Amino acid sequence: MSLYAIGDLHLSFSVDKPMDVFGRVWKNHEKKIWKYWNKRVTDRDTVVVTGDHSWGRNLEQSRKDLEFIAELPGRKILLRGNHDMFWDAKKTQRLNEAFRGRLEFLQNNWFAYEDYALVGTKGYCYEGLDTYEHFEKIRDRELERLRISFEAARMSGISGEKADISPAFGSEEIRPAGNRKYIMFLHYPPTSIGEASSPFTRMAEAYGAAKVVYSHCHGKARFDDSFKGYVNGIEYKLVSGDYLNFKPELILE
Repeated sequence: MSLYAIGDLHLSFSVDKPMDVFGRVWKNHEKKIWKYWNKRVTDRDTVVVTGDHSWGRNLEQSRKDLEFIAELPGRKILLRGNHDMFWDAKKTQRLNEAFRGRLEFLQNNWFAYEDYALVGTKGYCYEGLDTYEHFEKIRDRELERLRISFEAARMSGISGEKADISPAFGSEEIRPAGNRKYIMFLHYPPTSIGEASSPFTRMAEAYGAAKVVYSHCHGKARFDDSFKGYVNGIEYKLVSGDYLNFKPELILE
């Protein structure tokens, strides 16, 4: 039983959005996803898909793309990406109910994998596409969603006692309850280009995350936008589809 991750499948079975205009690696990428996923992943494994699942602008347009993912082997946990227009963040529970037993949607909640809590949110980094003030507003909203995910998992580790409200983030170290271990998932990279740390990396450190897994970075020029490898005791992994040549990345075995 293993844990894998991959992001940015960018499926478009119901809309006209060919991906090979972004490079040869995207040519017939759906076939690559099917081939390598079936080659590596068994029905006993879990795969976290870190956003940008479908180019569909609503659930109906995205349904074939989600069905494609659902038919792949293993347990599938989906994170919201910036292009996932079908996914209303306030209605995640509806998606979990609609796809119960086939797909799970990670937003303001958490999922268990062995003795790890899988937590996450879309995240956000500054790419110069909006004002810095607007960036901060979106980033802070995503930080709160990530905190909710961590706290839901943290509180679940407390049994036989009343759980206290955790300290405000940044005020002191947050001790995981019940020996909970975390793997943190983002769609966006955890830092903006050139940052040595960010509120996302500091939150990962505060909760004691073992790994941070993210995607969104496409093309060789973007693969080094953020952390890879170990930083302050946390392992950072980039799992963008084209970076992996669409082979799911082993996270834990």
